[in-house]
Amino acid sequence: MRKLIILLALLVGSNLIADVKAGEKVYKENCAICHTINGGSALGPDFNLVAYKRRTVEIEYYAKDPYALAETFGYSANAMPTLPLEDQQFKDVAEYISSLQPFKEWMKKDKTAPKEKVLVKSEESNTTKKEG
Repeated sequence: MRKLIILLALLVGSNLIADVKAGEKVYKENCAICHTINGGSALGPDFNLVAYKRRTVEIEYYAKDPYALAETFGYSANAMPTLPLEDQQFKDVAEYISSLQPFKEWMKKDKTAPKEKVLVKSEESNTTKKEG
C-alpha cells in the first residue's frame, strides 16, 4: 500500500513539472517557423534573447495569450498567433525556452537599478499585470 501511494504521488507530481525535451518538440512543431535559436533571421525574436530577458512563467503566459500581453512586454505590435496547445505543452515549451540561456538579465546585481517588476497572473480575475 505504501509503495502504491508513493507511485501515485510520483505520477501526479511528474505531470506538474515541465519537461524540457517535450518543450523542444513543441518548439520544433509550433515555434521554429517564426523563432530562431542562436541567431538568424526570423519574424519573431530569437529565443536565446527571450530566455535572457524573461522568466519562465512570463514566457508561458505570453505564449498562452500574446495579444493581451504584447503591450505589457513592451512590444508595439503582435504578430504571434494564439497557439492551440494544452496547458502542459505551454509549460514545457516555456521551460525549454528558458533552458536555452542559463544566465538571466534579472540575475544581474545592480544596486542602483529600481526594483524589478514581475509579471503576475490573477486566477480570480483572469488578468495579468506587472507588480513590484
